Amino acid sequence: MKIKSTFALRNIAGNWVALPLGAATLDFNGMLTLNESGVLLWRKLEDGCTKAELIEALLSEYEVTRDEAEADVYSFISKLENAGCIE
Repeated sequence: MKIKSTFALRNIAGNWVALPLGAATLDFNGMLTLNESGVLLWRKLEDGCTKAELIEALLSEYEVTRDEAEADVYSFISKLENAGCIE
């Protein structure tokens, strides 16, 4: 999985947001707000990675159970897929 090149992560006034670029603005109107763990996952996805690698990243960075990490990753991926951010 990988973030499409038509989306960018930006820090605006202390808030992390994912914004569409170029023609993607026609299909996606708005932005996604990301928290700290969302930024971690987004950055991993910029380089391309698997769901298993995302889960491991959360387990390494935060004190969460595997079940919590899996649920968070699946929820995050679902939101990105619905927004058209992943290729």
